[in-house]
Formats: sequence, structure tokens, C-alpha cells
Amino acid sequence: MLPGGRESPTLRDAGDYITSLPKAEQDLEEWQAAVEARLLVELNGPTMMAHIGVMRAFNRNVEREFESSRKDKHWGKRKLKRDQ
Repeated sequence: MLPGGRESPTLRDAGDYITSLPKAEQDLEEWQAAVEARLLVELNGPTMMAHIGVMRAFNRNVEREFESSRKDKHWGKRKLKRDQ
């Protein structure tokens, strides 16, 4: 169980979701990669690969934007012991 009372999705849930998609959407490259990653997990592959594949397929239409205001400026804050 996850916080909020939700159940943790399983690989079977992911497979059921993918097979419930319309055929045209199932044939998209992103979903095909997710299916391949899921099959690799069933053959004792890393589970993170299936997670990444499904998340990339879900977010295929999301365009990533860079916000310079969120970037941490870390230079000049740390002084080395040799420079003291």
C-alpha cells in the first residue's frame, strides 16, 4: 500500500494497461519500448528499466523546459582547506 491508501501498481497492471490501449497507440515506439522493458524484467532483468519505459511512454507528449531560476549556483560557496 502507498500513502493515501492507493495500491502499488505491479508489472501486471502495466501490462494490462498497455494491452487496453487502442491498437494505434500500442504501436507507438514509446509503448513498444515499454513492453520490451517489461518483458526483460520478466526474464530477471532490472525492474527500473520497466518503470523508466512506462514513464517515458506516459510523458511522450510533455516538452521539458529549462528554468534558469531553479538552477542552483554553487560556485564560490565552498572554500578549500588549502586556500585558507
